Amino acid sequence: MLREVESWLSTRSWSATDRPLHKLMAAKRVTGSTVSVVLPALNEEETVGEIVSIIRHDLMQQVPLVDEIVVVDSGSSDRTSAVAAAAGARVVHRDDILPRIPAVPGKGEVLWRSLLVTSGDIVCFVDADLKEFSSDFVSGIVGPLLTDPGVDLVKAMYDRPMAGTGGQGGRVTELMARPLLNMHWPQLAGFVQPLGGEYAARRSLLEQLPFPVGYGVELGMLVDALHLVGLDALAQVDVGVRKHRHQDGQALGRMAAAIYRTAQLRLARGHLIRPSLTQFERDRDGFRPRTYSVDTEERPPMTEISEYQRRKAA
Repeated sequence: MLREVESWLSTRSWSATDRPLHKLMAAKRVTGSTVSVVLPALNEEETVGEIVSIIRHDLMQQVPLVDEIVVVDSGSSDRTSAVAAAAGARVVHRDDILPRIPAVPGKGEVLWRSLLVTSGDIVCFVDADLKEFSSDFVSGIVGPLLTDPGVDLVKAMYDRPMAGTGGQGGRVTELMARPLLNMHWPQLAGFVQPLGGEYAARRSLLEQLPFPVGYGVELGMLVDALHLVGLDALAQVDVGVRKHRHQDGQALGRMAAAIYRTAQLRLARGHLIRPSLTQFERDRDGFRPRTYSVDTEERPPMTEISEYQRRKAA
């Protein structure tokens, strides 16, 4: 590990308990910063309501740390929108945001569009499939942005148990993202959860970043933020344990392909030779190939979007 990373781990890795709520509220009053929480959601009716309710109770009613909770529904076929609204979130459909640019499927697409329907100086992203959710996931990663003006982006770190066994990283993290980062961006080797969906950043940073539309968004954001603001402006906070549903191996394969593609573009900004991935499924006639396209599109920095420019000028 680079000596720079060893130093970073000792100065930019914290625990959620390091910044109790009363200190965060004092910092919020001094800075005047506002906080938006965004949940990208697709068919998450079983979990999204509890997450919204806990954030509202702990961080809006008990203490006014969070100023708004926005659930961006990316086309759910279940009751995700109704459940989220009943729990107290403002629900916006992905396709209703920036309609002049047709939406494409993908998590990064939703996160990018959320910048147009939120107003917080600090934007906190939380996946909508978390179980046994704790509001520490929000207060923990928002904390350094309120107390330290030199920090621009904070990732959550946590254990990710699977089948009763503890562990630090997910399967795609360990098999794809961590090797890529260690080999090509060793300054980022200290991140425990580089692909984690819980992170917070200053709007002033997010609006300058391109957003890969799919699963590559987290890796792309880390790499681009490193080049834009430097390692010392990045941090991570231990929030305990993250429990969520696990995807099957083929879904993970598609995720890994998208992440590799995101890394490839950042290494060379060149041409992707074959933007597709073939996987195999067994049926009664044997193994049948199925080919999926790999996300090849990125959204530009939000500061280049005329609607966003007009909103900022208003």
